[in-house]
Amino acid sequence: MTDWLNSSDLDRVAELRTDPAWVLAAWAHPDAVLLRVGDASVETGPDGSLLTRSVEVEFDPELHYLLGRIDGRPWFATRAPADERLTVLRSIMDDLPTAALQAAFTAVGLAAWHAGSGFCPRCGAPTRAVNGGQARRCTNCGTELYPRTDPAVIVAILDPEGRLLLGRPAVWAPGRYSVFAGFVEMGESLEQTVHREMAEEVGLDLTGITYLGSQPWPFPRSLMLGFLARTVHAEPVPAEGEIEAARWFTHEQLVAALAAGEVILPPYTSIARRMIESWLDGSLESAG
Repeated sequence: MTDWLNSSDLDRVAELRTDPAWVLAAWAHPDAVLLRVGDASVETGPDGSLLTRSVEVEFDPELHYLLGRIDGRPWFATRAPADERLTVLRSIMDDLPTAALQAAFTAVGLAAWHAGSGFCPRCGAPTRAVNGGQARRCTNCGTELYPRTDPAVIVAILDPEGRLLLGRPAVWAPGRYSVFAGFVEMGESLEQTVHREMAEEVGLDLTGITYLGSQPWPFPRSLMLGFLARTVHAEPVPAEGEIEAARWFTHEQLVAALAAGEVILPPYTSIARRMIESWLDGSLESAG
C-alpha cells in the first residue's frame, strides 16, 4: 500500500490560501485550470483523462474552490451544471496519474461538502466560503466550518491457516468481493471500531490488530484506515440483511476464482485492493 504513503503531489498551499488577494492571483495565473465535478463524478475528455478547463470567467468564491498547486500550476474545482454529463470517478480512477487522482478525490469531496454546508449549524444563518473554499464562515455568528471527513476502518482478517476472509453485500454487482469495512462511531478508538464492526458484520472475535495505512475515499467524504487482524474462529456469521456472503480463501483458491471470473476485486487504486494484493504476494502477513 504505497500509493498514499508518500507526500502529496498536490500542494495545498495552506499558508497562502487564507489571503484572498493571493487566491485571486492564483485564479488569474495563466496556467490555472478548473476541474468540473458532480456527485462522485468528474468531467473527462475523449481519452478518459480528467478534462481541465482554462480559467475564463470572473472568480466567485462561492463557486470556485482552490485545490492547490500541482507542479506550480493552480488547480480549482467547481460544481458542473446539473444537466452536464460527467464520468463516474470510480470507473476511471485506476487509469488516472497520481496527481490527477489526488486532485479529483479532493475536488469531489470538497464540492460535495460545500453543497451541503450553506447554513450555520449553530444559528441557521447563511455561510460564505473563505480560505479559497477550504472553509466556510457564518455571516451571523462568525462560526467557521471545515470540510468533514468520516473515518472508517477497513480490515483484512486472517484465520490460523492464513486464509483471507472476503465478503459481499447483496447490493454489489454479482461476483464483487472485498475485505470488510465500517464507520467509526462517536467515542470509539479505531481499534474498538475494528472489534465492533467485524463482530457485527461477520461475528468474529479478533486479535493482533495492526494498522496498515490510510486512504481518502470521497464517496462521499471518508478516510479509510486499513488494519490487519486475526481470528481463531474459522466460521464467519454474516450479518443478516447486510452481508450476503463471507468466504475464506487460500491464495490458490482466490487466484483460481479470479481466473474463472467468479470473483471480482475492488479497483486497483482502492486501499481494499492493495490489501488483498499484499496478501496475495505474501507481504501482508509480515505486517502483523
